Amino acid sequence: MIRNALQIKNGPDDNAIRHDWQLPEILALFALPFNDLIFTAQSLHREYFPGNKVQVSTLLSIKTGGCPEDCKYCPQSSLYDTGVKAEKLMDVAEILAKAGAAKEAGASRFCMGAAWRSPKERDMPKIAEIVQGVKALGLETCMTLGMLTKEQSETLKEAGLDYYNHNIDTSEEFYGNIISTRTYADRLETLENVRESGMKVCCGGIIGMGENITDRAKMLQTLANMAEHPESVPINLLVQVEGTPLDSATKVDIFDFIRTIAVARILMPRTYVRLSAGREEMSDEAQGLCFLAGANSIFYGEKLLTTGNPAAAADRRLFARLGIEAI
Repeated sequence: MIRNALQIKNGPDDNAIRHDWQLPEILALFALPFNDLIFTAQSLHREYFPGNKVQVSTLLSIKTGGCPEDCKYCPQSSLYDTGVKAEKLMDVAEILAKAGAAKEAGASRFCMGAAWRSPKERDMPKIAEIVQGVKALGLETCMTLGMLTKEQSETLKEAGLDYYNHNIDTSEEFYGNIISTRTYADRLETLENVRESGMKVCCGGIIGMGENITDRAKMLQTLANMAEHPESVPINLLVQVEGTPLDSATKVDIFDFIRTIAVARILMPRTYVRLSAGREEMSDEAQGLCFLAGANSIFYGEKLLTTGNPAAAADRRLFARLGIEAI
């Protein structure tokens, strides 16, 4: 019954790509017995992707700390005492050296983050130079720099940036509980600017901030009902950092997190679903279930901006145990 409803056939079928998901449908997916949900997600995953290949990215903070935003999960906010010091934008040569090391370690995409509300015009030439340099190494490029204007989006596209990351974080209704310094509409406007420029969109959310199942469903509904699905959807498990307002949030049941991965896969079957922040706290078994649920991208390396991540050697061992090939 589920397969018929999703119009899944033998081989990819664009008719299965929907942009009109209704909230009751998504909540019904979350309510499925766990085995049924995972089976459905994995079956659909194999219609569009190889079953045992995972795309590997590396994330580097190129400008750390001092952000004026009040995102309650973020240790880089200047409003919270987390021990993260404000730093200037890294030199181009240093960034390119890090990118080269990431490629040697097996990454195919190099993602760069700057703790800005939005980039200043004086920073754009240097940002463009960084993009061009990383592209010249043969890596896909991704950046997250905060809000972008149309002109800034076009500049990044002209420089060769492949992906722009700008997460919506949660549902529009719950968003105000987490952030007050920019609106949900601000985020959607940046995503529209990115899409109109021709760049690919990387956009997802965070699980474990106190939201409920309906909030998770609405977040995924927002993404799945975009005119074009994001090419990459990172699903983050909140990393609780001392000094942030969410440092004592109630822990999420790992099966609820895996359900979110699976539902994302079903709603957006052509999208790379990234198992993102929080992996350091997950068991190998939990990560294996996330891959079974349809996750087919991870961040490689020991740090995600300012928080911990499994070492590359640990990921290689896990991939070997699971028979997964890094791409």
